[in-house]
Amino acid sequence: MKILLVGDIVGKPGVEFCVRTLPGLRRRESIDVIIANGENADAGSGITQSLYKRLKNNAGVDCITLGDHAYRKREIFETLDSQSDIIRPANFPNSAPGRGLMVGKFFGQPVAIINLIGRVFMKPVDCPFLKADQLLEQLDENIKIRIIDFHAEATSDKQVMGRYLDGRVSAVLGTHTHVATADEQILPGGTAFQCDVGMTGSFESILGRVIENVVSTTISLVPSTFHVAERDVQLSGTIVEIDETTGLASSIRRVRIDEENACDLDDFN
Repeated sequence: MKILLVGDIVGKPGVEFCVRTLPGLRRRESIDVIIANGENADAGSGITQSLYKRLKNNAGVDCITLGDHAYRKREIFETLDSQSDIIRPANFPNSAPGRGLMVGKFFGQPVAIINLIGRVFMKPVDCPFLKADQLLEQLDENIKIRIIDFHAEATSDKQVMGRYLDGRVSAVLGTHTHVATADEQILPGGTAFQCDVGMTGSFESILGRVIENVVSTTISLVPSTFHVAERDVQLSGTIVEIDETTGLASSIRRVRIDEENACDLDDFN
């Protein structure tokens, strides 16, 4: 089974690029499950109900994961509570809207997707390692394919999670920093790992935002609005191929789709 995790989608440019490219990418690569981190989908912070539907219905995303901006748009609370295919970090408090685990069947194969958030340089939350243990213990042993989106700031935090879960899950893939790392690998126990799968949005930017405002505010400390950038939109993600019998990874590969690649994908739409 092939699973694609799409890196943090930033604003309307990122959403529309997903709509344009993901259906063709799915066909070209024979992808079975598409997971996308959508916590920055609405103007760079949060996600709305309409964007949730657009990513699901028009881009073909099977599961939307979130992160520290999960609750920026209150209108998404109802969707988080009523829909199983959009999940927030599982180690948020139990009283928080939504859930942190999705279990779905894809081509007859059960797949568990878990969203976790780190604690290093992030707001205080429950322990992601203990929460991972709890959720994995609750899963039916017949669910072999288990994917973790670990939304965390520190690479050390992410590496610890990869090693901690090695052999117990199919993949631990990082999101949040918006910069793809070149450390994709299969760990000794058979778990695919990468610190961060990158960003889907404008690459002529600073983490998806207009360059000039970010630079000016950083240097002068005078606040300004960090508008979403729109030039040179690209999609970053990672494809993991998994043995359905063991649930362990057999390959991991970074994917980056720019305008030229997007034109090539039009033939598969």
